Amino acid sequence: MMKADHYAAKAERIEAILDQVEEGLKSCALCGHRCGVDRLAGRAGMCRAGGDPRVARYSSHTRHFGEEPMLVGRGGSGTVFFTCCNLRCVFCQNHQISQEGLGTEIDTDALADIFLELEAGGAENINLVTPTHGIYPILLSLRTAYKRGLAIPLVYNTNGYDSLELIEWLDGIVDVYLPDMKYMDEAKAVRYSAAEGYPGVAQRAIAAMYRQVGAVQLEDGVAQRGLIIRHLVLPNDLANSYDFLLWLKDAGLVGATVGIMSQYSPQYRAHEFVELNGRVRREEYRAIVDYAAELGFENILAQGLDSHEAYLPDFRRREPFREGY
Repeated sequence: MMKADHYAAKAERIEAILDQVEEGLKSCALCGHRCGVDRLAGRAGMCRAGGDPRVARYSSHTRHFGEEPMLVGRGGSGTVFFTCCNLRCVFCQNHQISQEGLGTEIDTDALADIFLELEAGGAENINLVTPTHGIYPILLSLRTAYKRGLAIPLVYNTNGYDSLELIEWLDGIVDVYLPDMKYMDEAKAVRYSAAEGYPGVAQRAIAAMYRQVGAVQLEDGVAQRGLIIRHLVLPNDLANSYDFLLWLKDAGLVGATVGIMSQYSPQYRAHEFVELNGRVRREEYRAIVDYAAELGFENILAQGLDSHEAYLPDFRRREPFREGY
């Protein structure tokens, strides 16, 4: 399929699934909580999201360069940060928007304008940050934007706690999946993120993502399609990083790009948990990266140990709605 036809077909794909997505919101099962609330009736459920999108920030005049190299390219990633989250991570570095609700409610036409503004400003992609709970209005906005000529890759930047039904709806719409794989142990997922069943939910979602888009495909060094999995290393192997890598290998996902992140720092409520109130040691992080290489992973993204300073955002800095990094 020619590139222009690919993007034009997205509007048709969105049109085909909108009724299903809207009907699904009446008893919401977008994520692993499957809380069954009527999302269209108002703000409810674990994510406290309603029917309209709430945007915390988008990188308009200065694109976002704090993502993986194949996402930022030369023009930067066109990130749109959405307010609220379906997880309750006690160490969340974005807690100002995920838990405290910082952001502005806008209509779907305004969100479509943002997508087109980002493209016109030279962004390499549209990067939806924490979109799961807001997917219905986001799809409405994307339909409008594609009809108006939007033609850059779409990145679905998620915490991984997505239902399989949602990922199946997104087949043919998302170009690059960028999920987290936070935990391999359910007890830790519940303790630190209030996410029952997280490992299984995320594993099923990630496997479906890989079936859809496969390994990363680059054009001039920029990802046009593919799966990039993020894994945040926690102190003292609390994220079970070795088990995560073994699961990837056993699941046949060695071809995926794996970002092994060292950027953890004890933010938000992490100081309430003695085991989280510290940083990852250089030797423990290096051992995990080395283990990934030993298992045969060729597409590994590693970070420096000072990354916790480089990637710590402040969404109250200046005007949160339009401020770029």
